[in-house]
Amino acid sequence: QVHLVESGGGLVQPGGSLRLSCAATGRIIRIGKMAWYRQAPGKERELVASVISGGTTNYADSVKGRFTISSGTRVNTVDLQMNNLKSEDTAVYYCNALIFDGGNYNYWGQGTQVTVSS
Repeated sequence: QVHLVESGGGLVQPGGSLRLSCAATGRIIRIGKMAWYRQAPGKERELVASVISGGTTNYADSVKGRFTISSGTRVNTVDLQMNNLKSEDTAVYYCNALIFDGGNYNYWGQGTQVTVSS
């Protein structure tokens, strides 16, 4: 079974920065897509950013210019650099990955809390 483990969440003041990391471990043959989603209180889960094989990235309009998704330095990782954080960015952030491990499966991490507050 593949597991996604997020790290880097925490409390930060408005205008600050955080870097989230997601590491995929387990039986992995190929990763087709990795993404970050978030879910704020009272809101539906939304796509924040994604990256697919080949390096193509996509971002939610609300984070364009502030967040950057990238493949991590370590194998099978993805990072989300979050700059100029706003209170509206407060949410639980979830790593998501489409992974081929004999079959194609969609996996989710347990989530990491990001709180932006003064």
